[in-house]
Amino acid sequence: MAAVDFPSSQHFIDGEWVEARDGDTLDVLDPATRQVITQVARAGAADVDDAVGAARRAFPAWAATNPSERGALIRRWADLVIAEVEALAAVEAQDVGKPLSGGRTNIYIAHGIVDYFAGAADKLTGVTLPTRSPEYLGYTVHEPYGVCAVVIPWNVPAVLTAANVAPALAAGNTVVLKPSEIAPLAPFALVELARRAGFPPGVINVVAGLGPEAGVALTTHPGVDHISFVGSTATGRAIMAAAAQNLVPVKLELGGKSPNVVFADADLDTAIPAIVASITENAGQNCYAGSRLLVEASVHDEVVERVAVGMADVKTGPWEADLDMGPLVSAAQFARVSGFLEDAPREGARLVTGGRPTGDGWFVPPTVYDRVDAGMRVAREEVFGPVLAVQSFRDTAEATGLMNATDFGLLACIWTNDISRALRLAKDVRSGQVAVNQFHDAGVIGFPFNMQKDSGFSRGGGYAALREYTQEKGVAIRLLAR
Repeated sequence: MAAVDFPSSQHFIDGEWVEARDGDTLDVLDPATRQVITQVARAGAADVDDAVGAARRAFPAWAATNPSERGALIRRWADLVIAEVEALAAVEAQDVGKPLSGGRTNIYIAHGIVDYFAGAADKLTGVTLPTRSPEYLGYTVHEPYGVCAVVIPWNVPAVLTAANVAPALAAGNTVVLKPSEIAPLAPFALVELARRAGFPPGVINVVAGLGPEAGVALTTHPGVDHISFVGSTATGRAIMAAAAQNLVPVKLELGGKSPNVVFADADLDTAIPAIVASITENAGQNCYAGSRLLVEASVHDEVVERVAVGMADVKTGPWEADLDMGPLVSAAQFARVSGFLEDAPREGARLVTGGRPTGDGWFVPPTVYDRVDAGMRVAREEVFGPVLAVQSFRDTAEATGLMNATDFGLLACIWTNDISRALRLAKDVRSGQVAVNQFHDAGVIGFPFNMQKDSGFSRGGGYAALREYTQEKGVAIRLLAR
């Protein structure tokens, strides 16, 4: 990765690569081999304080910068990202454990997001408001918050860095980013390219560290004006409670238990590969992963059989082999998913394929459980692994009930050739995003990453995300006679 090389055992504060105040470091492991790739600085409260201080000092000048100039700088960053796709893809793939092609896809997505907000930087407008007489004028303006804390997980670090940092910068905020200590390398590589693009010191700062140390210090820091968190629902609740002490607005992007809902009239040749990919891409370690499969009873057996064949055909291996699926990211994640594999058959689910962890790394095979009922852990909780829970339904009303029988509300995918049924279900499902005859949002530019219920509240990466990093100010003027 020489083209995007950055110093090991350091983090990025105030435009420079620096060691942690106490010199501590964290090992970064390759999930396929469990061997150390490199080290990064282990940030503590003092390092976080340095980063927030740098961001505070940089904010006034950055907010005052012509938004077209901000956009041009963000576009230079995007240009450097696209020029280094292969190097960045290798960094993300090895760090997370995903196939190289998966890393490449993530970098292309990240580039598209950064480029999108480069163009949006000078398109942020307020509104003029009607008045009761011509002697009054009312309008609104959108202003940046100030210092934005961004805390992201390890599953798609390049995409999440882009989806949160780019709109925050475009809106005129400065940023302190804390990537997961499990997979921090792609965010560090991206910020090195941002440094080369010419961002002023302090506008972007990145500190890696453990959640109870760096994460808590950042999200409770009195110098932070806005918090964006992507991760588990439990941690999201804790961050929201902590933010209440400083009355800081919070954007939360949390868990999911997304269903693929297959009706008898669906095009199964299109649906089956998409369903398999929805739970095996990134080894199922996506918040929107299609971890529930709801199938109309008349085609249940055929669908389960074909999905099982597709899952069994998925080839697993280390990132550089560039197969279909890699390992889970860490020992802790491996233990968590293994627990679901033990509990599901004990609770009465029928194992169709997979089930037994294999390999020297943290590999778990694509797994399907049938005869799952709503009370089972595998149906209720986010597994964050390649584990699919199958339930059947008899009619549209029952399908709707099953779709909504979850605490989460991130994504629902509906497979049917009946457009009226699809639109009715899209209206009735409690989900921030709905896809029909596809998984997720392929082909739609600026699609909002919305969510409901325990999945949080966010518009990350979409057409409205820029406003999420601004606060609206209303201005009312009485025009005096002269």
